[in-house]
Amino acid sequence: MVKPQTKKPLSVHLGLVIAEAICISAFVLEISRALSGNTLSWAYVFEWPILGGYAVFMWRKLLHDDQPTTSPFDDDAYEDARLAAYNDYLARVHEAAGTEPPEGPKR
Repeated sequence: MVKPQTKKPLSVHLGLVIAEAICISAFVLEISRALSGNTLSWAYVFEWPILGGYAVFMWRKLLHDDQPTTSPFDDDAYEDARLAAYNDYLARVHEAAGTEPPEGPKR
């Protein structure tokens, strides 16, 4: 039985193999048709390799998408510091205008 954590990568690899097989066989078919005189097939000669490249791009993206990314915006302390700075700015604006800041929602 296949473990659950290895099932997704296996299906992604299988999808790439199927997509590349289709793209390669379609490329071979279209190049043979183009060389025999079908001028419309020249467009497909260039389309299938591009689609194959896109399949490889998506394959890499799907495999590496599960890895966690860290961002400075994920840090609550960073957000709290920005919020405090913005609230200080608003207090200075209201103080300079001689008005009282409105009461916000209570946390």
